Amino acid sequence: VQLQASGGGLVLPGGSLRLSCAVSGRTFSSYALGWFRQAPGKEREFVAAISRSGFTTYYTDSVKGRFTISRDNAKNTAYLQMNSLKPEDTAVYYCAGTTSSGRTIYTKGNDYDYWGQGTQVTVSS
Repeated sequence: VQLQASGGGLVLPGGSLRLSCAVSGRTFSSYALGWFRQAPGKEREFVAAISRSGFTTYYTDSVKGRFTISRDNAKNTAYLQMNSLKPEDTAVYYCAGTTSSGRTIYTKGNDYDYWGQGTQVTVSS
């Protein structure tokens, strides 16, 4: 199982980026997925999660209304659309997947079995 995150970069405050997470190695629809981020000197934090079907999503409060998580099961890819970016959004962003059952949404890092390599997002003028 491999997760490949991409789409990071340098963006001005107020700008947008779309991160992608390509998943290979197992049926994509068997994974619940999440995005996490880690800023320098800080602990990794949960950003957003999506259920296997894509019908249920969940966000940390600081990104609600600005970020949108989605998935395309036909393309084996998940996305994180980030709008109205702020300097405090600067971090390495990681996608993660789990085949755990019992819940539709997972918000803790320990819930996830598989991780991508991370993509840097820098919001700066």
